Amino acid sequence: MKYYVMTLFPDLIEAGMNTSILGRARKEGKIEVKAVDIRDYTLDKHRKVDDYPYGGGAGMVVEAEPVYRCYESLCSEIGKTPRVVCLTPQGEVFSQKLAQEFVREEELVFLCGHYEGIDERVLEEIVTDYVSIGDYVLTGGELPALVMMDAISRLVPGVLNNGESAGEESFSAGLLEYPQYTRPPEILGRKVPEVLLSGHHEKIRKWRQEQSEIRTRERRPDLYESWRKENLLFKP
Repeated sequence: MKYYVMTLFPDLIEAGMNTSILGRARKEGKIEVKAVDIRDYTLDKHRKVDDYPYGGGAGMVVEAEPVYRCYESLCSEIGKTPRVVCLTPQGEVFSQKLAQEFVREEELVFLCGHYEGIDERVLEEIVTDYVSIGDYVLTGGELPALVMMDAISRLVPGVLNNGESAGEESFSAGLLEYPQYTRPPEILGRKVPEVLLSGHHEKIRKWRQEQSEIRTRERRPDLYESWRKENLLFKP
């Protein structure tokens, strides 16, 4: 998986993708990340890429030309027309299902907006997906891009040490993850559930499934209802 991030702040992307699991995955070549500075594609001697919006209003708008030149350069480097994800609160809300779809791409381009947005004409020309990480407004698209690359990268083979981890985490099976425990067996007056100490794998599996269902029903009733309906639909 190779990520390209069209941004005004490449240092932010590099810092976020060089630590922990993602940093190790980059060093091992499991994922590749290239943060591309949109300012490198402006013809303005001051590297200016924004201007006042037509029709008036507060704030500035990122110009279409440097964004499009940046995109053309990436297309030439990749050798084909890539999938381009625009990070915007107006887009589809990011989910595990969408992460599973994106991980199937060989290359993925993220377009990070700033100010009051990006000239609509270049968005119409190059964007294939509009995606949000929630119903709130951030100062730019870099943090959403990092969130999405983190979630997608965990699904890339070899990125996680334990190959079962990605498949057992919250949302992967439509439910939240079951509670986790480690040593000591008792702390703060609370004990580890006996079943987890039993060594009986089938009982442990059933307990974890039950706990996932209980936790999802209590904390995310919307998610639980979707999971319940889907399981009723596919039961013989």
